[in-house]
Amino acid sequence: MELLQRLFPGIIGYKGSLLPSWDGMLNPWDILRNDDLGIISQIKKFVDPGDEVFIHHSAIVGNNVQIEGPCYIGANAEIRHSAFLRRGSWICDGALVGHSSEVKNSILLPNSKAPHFNYVGDSIVGFGANLGAGAKLSNVRNDRGEVIITLENNIRIGSDLTKLGALIGDNSQLGCNVVTNPGAIIAPSSMITPNETVTGWFGTKS
Repeated sequence: MELLQRLFPGIIGYKGSLLPSWDGMLNPWDILRNDDLGIISQIKKFVDPGDEVFIHHSAIVGNNVQIEGPCYIGANAEIRHSAFLRRGSWICDGALVGHSSEVKNSILLPNSKAPHFNYVGDSIVGFGANLGAGAKLSNVRNDRGEVIITLENNIRIGSDLTKLGALIGDNSQLGCNVVTNPGAIIAPSSMITPNETVTGWFGTKS
């Protein structure tokens, strides 16, 4: 899948432990659907019967953390005090969810960080990407309509989703209090200054 590898090149040849699978999908955001291929269905394959949460033995989970299943927390991940992991959270190796951050139906790829008062809704955060304090990945339009995707060539396509946050490319850095509108795509290694609002495609175009 060309767009998946464009945004998340760290997936290619990754040698760490388990990553979500995009097999059989046309678009990167298709994994966020609640169907037989989506992350919720994938997580359920790795949890014990009667238990919808997988926590790797090397992960660190702080006090007063709330976790709703199905949820996957990988090796050396850290979930800090008062974080909230909602249904469908896949926290990969070395990723960080910090104090009072909320993650819902989203993937934090290895070594990505949502460390301070963040909201990550129906999103994919790339390898090594960082969300500044208070950054929010908004996932629902005010009119509750279908989220429209703007690609790097300015072509607009429907996502077939009414809940879709952002795709944050590998090693991108979002400043404090950045807000991404539903369906935003941020190219790898992008730098977004504090207090910006991001709509559509942001960053280098190939």
